Amino acid sequence: MTSDLPHPTEAFVWTWLAGATAPVVAGRLIARDDMVRFAYGRSYLARADAQPLYEPELPLRSGLLPLPAGMTIPSAIRDAAPDAWGRRVILNRAFGVKGDALNDVRLDELVFLLESGSDRIGAIDFQRSAEIYAPRATTATLDQLMASAARVEQNLPLSAELDQALHHGSSIGGARPKALVTAGQRKFVAKFSSTGDVYSVVRAEYVAMRLAALAGLNVAGVTLEHVSGRDVLLIDRFDRIAAGDDQWTRRAMVSALTMLGLDEMMARYASYEDLAEIVRHRFADPGKTLRELFGRITFNILAGNTDDHARNHAAFWDGAALTLTPAYDICPQGRAGQEATQAMLIVGDDRSSRIETALAAAPHFHLDEAAATALIAAQVRVIGDKWHAVCDEAGMGAVDRAFLWGRQFLNPYTTIGLRSAAASLDVLVAGVREGRDGDATGV
Repeated sequence: MTSDLPHPTEAFVWTWLAGATAPVVAGRLIARDDMVRFAYGRSYLARADAQPLYEPELPLRSGLLPLPAGMTIPSAIRDAAPDAWGRRVILNRAFGVKGDALNDVRLDELVFLLESGSDRIGAIDFQRSAEIYAPRATTATLDQLMASAARVEQNLPLSAELDQALHHGSSIGGARPKALVTAGQRKFVAKFSSTGDVYSVVRAEYVAMRLAALAGLNVAGVTLEHVSGRDVLLIDRFDRIAAGDDQWTRRAMVSALTMLGLDEMMARYASYEDLAEIVRHRFADPGKTLRELFGRITFNILAGNTDDHARNHAAFWDGAALTLTPAYDICPQGRAGQEATQAMLIVGDDRSSRIETALAAAPHFHLDEAAATALIAAQVRVIGDKWHAVCDEAGMGAVDRAFLWGRQFLNPYTTIGLRSAAASLDVLVAGVREGRDGDATGV
C-alpha cells in the first residue's frame, strides 16, 4: 500500500493579503530528506504589500528558509494542515484506507496539504501550480446540512466531508467528526456528536462556550442544531469576513504552538507563562490580552476543559503584530476522579487544574492577587447563576447535567491547596456547587 501512495516533492503556497478576496502565490514548499522547507517567490518579495507568513519563523527574505531546530516543517505551515479528523477523511476518501489500517498508513505531509480543502482555517492554501489557483471545494451549505436526511432519502448527494461526518464517523474514528459549513454571509465549523459519546459532548461544549461568553470572555459564537438524529454544534468562523457576491476576505492566524516555537513532539513544554511573555512583547494590546488569557485559564479549570493545548489557542497575524482570536474548543473533558492537569503548563512545571496554580501565575498576567481572585469569583458566580438556563438552551437532560456538575464544572479539586488570602474562593465554589447540584429535578 505504501508504495502506491503519492510522494510529492513540492507544493506552492498561496496567500490572501489583507482585504483581498483572491490569493497570490507567496512561495514554494520543498520536501527533501523527510523535511519540508519554504522559500518565498521572487514575485512575492517584490510586492509592496507583501507580508511575512509569520515572523520570526518565516521572515521576508530570499532563499530556502532554515527550519527551527528539531522541526520537520515550518510550524506556521503546519497550522494550516488538516487535523486528526481531516487526515483520516483524506486517507479514507482519497486512498480507500479503512478500519484499523487508518492507524498504520502514513502519508507525506505535502499530500495532506494538497488533498485537504481550500477553505481551511487561516489565510493560506496549497496548490500544485504556481500559475493557476484551483480551489478544492469541500464546504457544505447550512441548507444542505439541515436537509441532509431528506437528501439521503431522495438519493441526492452530500458533500464528501458532510457525508463522512454524518454517516461514516464511526468507521473512520479516531477524532470527532466535523465539517465546514457556509450560510449566506456566515461561515461555521460544524462539530458532530459521535456514537461513542458516553455523555452529550456536543451539548457540553455548547454550554461551556456560552457560559464563558456570559462570564465576559471573548468567545466564538455557537449555535446548536439537531440533524439526522445527531447533535451538531455550529461555531462561528472568525477568520472569514464576507465581502459580498459570495466573496470573502481571510484573516491570517497562527497557533500558540507556533508562537512558542514548538511542534507536536515538543507540545508538552508549552507554557502559559511563556505565552504571557510573548503577549507582553508582541501583541497589539498586551494589557487587555493578558487579562483575557488569564480568564481563559481559570475558566478552563472551573469548567473541566483540560484539553487546552497550544493549538487550541491562536492569534491573528497582520504581518507585524499579533491579536488574540476569540476562544474556541472550550469543551469539558471526561474525568474519572478529582485530580486533573491542564494540557499546558501554567506556572513553572505546574499544570495542575487548581485555582491556586492560576493564582501563582497571576503576576505574569499583570494581575495582583485581589484582581485575580475577583475575576475568578465572578466566573464562579456566572457558572452558578446561568447553569440551568444555558443547559435549557442546549436541551441538556437531567442525567447529563448531573454527570457534568461537580465533576467537570466546579470539581472540588479546583480549590485544593488555596492560600489563606484566597480562602473565600473555596467557600464560594463549594456554596455554588452545593446550591446547583444538577439533580434530576433540573431546577
